[in-house]
Amino acid sequence: MQVTSEKIDGILRNALTPAALEVQDDSHLHAGHAGAKEGRHFSVRVVSERFAGLSRVARHRLVYDALKAQLEGGAGGNIHALAIDARTPSEL
Repeated sequence: MQVTSEKIDGILRNALTPAALEVQDDSHLHAGHAGAKEGRHFSVRVVSERFAGLSRVARHRLVYDALKAQLEGGAGGNIHALAIDARTPSEL
């Protein structure tokens, strides 16, 4: 089964309890390049209190950890590329 924006949205909502979340499928922008065959491309903008006091790397790690199965091509599909914008509500 192929990973979808809706699947990513649900996973991140459960893991991070975001105040705001946008998931965009950018796969169509990468059609024809080698990585496009390996999985889908997504952009994620997530605003969560869970990011308070964390570095940019630590914030991204939380997102990657939540989506581990999809990034590894598990039963839930495969993400080839993921662009992340992770902020706290006070950073808006």
